[in-house]
Amino acid sequence: MISVSGLRKSIRNGSRTVDILKGIDFEIARGQFAAIMGSSGSGKSTLLGLLAGLDTPSAGEVSLNGVAISYLAEDKLAQVRGRTIGFVFQSYQLIPTLTALENVLLPYELNSDASKPDGLQRARALLESVGLGDRMDHYPVQLSGGEQQRVALARAFVLRPPIVLADEPTGNLDSVNGAAVLELLLNLNKTEGTTLVLVTHDPVLATYADRRIVLKDGLVLSDELNING
Repeated sequence: MISVSGLRKSIRNGSRTVDILKGIDFEIARGQFAAIMGSSGSGKSTLLGLLAGLDTPSAGEVSLNGVAISYLAEDKLAQVRGRTIGFVFQSYQLIPTLTALENVLLPYELNSDASKPDGLQRARALLESVGLGDRMDHYPVQLSGGEQQRVALARAFVLRPPIVLADEPTGNLDSVNGAAVLELLLNLNKTEGTTLVLVTHDPVLATYADRRIVLKDGLVLSDELNING
């Protein structure tokens, strides 16, 4: 489902070139839950952005569901992202002027390939599944952090993407809300049958993954199946 080959990312910092990713190779199978781990500065968030097609590598390639995305024109890339990827951000990224239901429906409005007739029913069902059936008409400012992240989970899954990418989805939440959001994410992922890639620095969270990929200084330090996951 996800293939990474020779992936490198460098940036210019004044007269210096800073190598963030230094040549990464791995594949993630359909339906697998992979946790990408590493300390701050290891390159894990940069890697996730490249997997999502939000950035262009300096060298190498990312393929999603058989489609090489790294050097696609922006219009083609947007189509692939819309069909293939759901994204869960640490900071929720909800539109403040839209209700919870409207935020979940937003991918339908942005994706011309999406089948819209069942969109409202699908969005309502997902909000019900994350415990927000009575909060659909509330705006983000009226929701707690945990509730906002649950809206973001519903939005990520609304178009039934084959891949969901999550960047520290519990990082802004307390332990109780973080555990609840993680449980909902895992339940949704299992129910929907998606491939889940989650960036985290939390070793406890990573114990739930099928596989753990650990980065250090822009390289893969270890890549192992989690027999307890």
